[in-house]
Amino acid sequence: MTTPAAVITDAAAYAQAVEDAVKAAGAYYAGGTSALDDDAYDRLVRGIAAWEADHPEQVLPDTPTGKVAGGAVEGDVPHTVAMLSLDNVFSQEEFTAWTASLARRIGHDVERFSVEPKLDGLAVAARYTHGRLRQLITRGDGTAGEDVSHAIGTIEGLPDELAEPVTVEVRGEVLMTTAQFEHANETRTSHGGQPFANPRGASAGTLRAKERAYTVPMTFFGYGLLPLPDTETELAARLGELAHSELMARAAAYGINTTATTAVPGITADTVERVLARVQEIAALRAELPFGIDGIVIKADLAADQQAAGSGSRAPRWAIAYKLPAVEKITRLLEVEWNVGRTGIIAPRAVLEPVEIDGATITYATLHNPADITRRDLRLGDQVMVHRAGDVIPRIEAPVAHLRTGDEQPIVFPEVCPRCGSGIDTSEQRWRCENGRNCHLVAALSYAAGRDQLDIEGLGHTRVVQLVDAGLVTDLADLFALTREQLLGLERMGETSTDNLLAAIGAAKDQPLSRVLCALGVRGTGRSMSRRIARHFATMDDIRAADAEAMQQVEGIGTEKAPSIVAELADLAPLIDKLAAAGVNMTEPGATPQSTAASTGDADADGEAEGAAGGPLAGMTVVVTGAMTGVLEKLSRNQMNELIERAGGRSSSSVSKKTTLVVAGEGAGSKRAKAETLGVRLATPDEFAALVAEFIG
Repeated sequence: MTTPAAVITDAAAYAQAVEDAVKAAGAYYAGGTSALDDDAYDRLVRGIAAWEADHPEQVLPDTPTGKVAGGAVEGDVPHTVAMLSLDNVFSQEEFTAWTASLARRIGHDVERFSVEPKLDGLAVAARYTHGRLRQLITRGDGTAGEDVSHAIGTIEGLPDELAEPVTVEVRGEVLMTTAQFEHANETRTSHGGQPFANPRGASAGTLRAKERAYTVPMTFFGYGLLPLPDTETELAARLGELAHSELMARAAAYGINTTATTAVPGITADTVERVLARVQEIAALRAELPFGIDGIVIKADLAADQQAAGSGSRAPRWAIAYKLPAVEKITRLLEVEWNVGRTGIIAPRAVLEPVEIDGATITYATLHNPADITRRDLRLGDQVMVHRAGDVIPRIEAPVAHLRTGDEQPIVFPEVCPRCGSGIDTSEQRWRCENGRNCHLVAALSYAAGRDQLDIEGLGHTRVVQLVDAGLVTDLADLFALTREQLLGLERMGETSTDNLLAAIGAAKDQPLSRVLCALGVRGTGRSMSRRIARHFATMDDIRAADAEAMQQVEGIGTEKAPSIVAELADLAPLIDKLAAAGVNMTEPGATPQSTAASTGDADADGEAEGAAGGPLAGMTVVVTGAMTGVLEKLSRNQMNELIERAGGRSSSSVSKKTTLVVAGEGAGSKRAKAETLGVRLATPDEFAALVAEFIG
């Protein structure tokens, strides 16, 4: 979808738009503190360009159109070759029109394109002399940039010494990955500074900082390689003849980080259709990348085509940026709601002035916990940067502190549980009602009775409310002590519905341990983790006997999560004992107890049964997507995951390089596309059913 231009109606509005754009560009390129997000800036500049096209006699000299970095920044270190920006397209139609224009310019269709993600960072030029990194320069105004050589040694992917003693210039983007950004904000706030609003601003500010009391890492990705005046003649000639894809291969051989090491490596494509297909592939992976991208860069790959096309004052004519919909917008934080979950966790949620991001209207965003609010120094009325990508729950990155007016108000934290009025346990980052699960008993019981947990048909939310209000149920175990007389005494409970509910409760006693564990709602676990824990330990006794070190042996449980799971299980001991006394199953079918495995040597290194380890999916990570058919049609997604793990595999919800198999049913979309991109094996539901036939049912 094309980004619409801002509507400019007269010369005064045009002059104001130019002033706003230049100011925003200066803040953006200098330190990442612009008052406009990327989408708003793009709209504004397109509006300026449209006005100028209709009123060429009124174009102002400081207009940002046709200028590198919007004409807002300068530098004092001259570039040997102009370091230009890129023009943008926003739709397939605009891209196709650009390729036609390029073909007319060079006299023939482009023979081959290169296609790479457009990394959301700060463009720099790194100058190497005889293989040693000597100077680091920002893009500046394209003709000269700022010397930021003080940052040498703090940027991952930009080695101090190349694998060969060559004299060259490497151009690329300095950025912060998601993990580096979080680390940067933690470090910055611990030193009394304001948190960065987004990763690009963090990398721009960090790259220029000279006298900070701390350093934070950044990452470099190369996108260009060219000779310097002192480059050996033969090498300079070779570099001038190489295609872009060949230059990137050479840069990687020198030890420079490129996108080749990522899930979205640069590729070459022979047709416009293949380019557009790759654009969609990269867009589908965007939410899962560990760094930000705001588009895809498409270039004529061959040096001859680039030379024939030439460059303008602002951008090369042989390259274009295909911009993706914005995933970040600036909006206002109106208030904070405090909600209590089924385990008693008190979770803050941001209420926002509605803003549209990637086609969705966002009114709420994640705030994680009170400590996160304090660390980010959020205040009511703040302008905040909100991030959303794909189906990821929107989150607030940080306040845009330089836009504060002084009218912002502190966020008031609750002193008692907002649901039941009890005290709050603030000993951990995530606050919890002292009543725990009993604070929100209805939610906890409704969850436990759900299809993917104990699967108690007939025990919906309304019925749970009746049982709790009547005082018949005070915890999960009380469900298994209900009598026919008690149920018949409830409103709208006849003999048939009573008998059916009692039968469903009786059947729930025989559910596998993994479902019982999931029904308990241990913090830090869910359906998949409950299955892993149950298969690893096999019995509830062995799970309860595990210390933090033993719990860490379960895949996906690290040093932080293990102690909290162990502590949570200890707190649940009375309820677990009560469930066991009621006859609820406490073993996992097909798994070998740790105590038995230790004495007989029947378990493998991970403590799982030989049968599971030797199943048809042993060692495989399997993702299910789309609608299942045939014998698998009636299985829920959770039941499919259980089937995968009974057959020795590991279920996952996302496709990555570690995925072994994707079961793609009807309507499979982005996950199937990603699997094809990564070369992951695909199977139809019928093919998968045949593979695991002995484990079905």
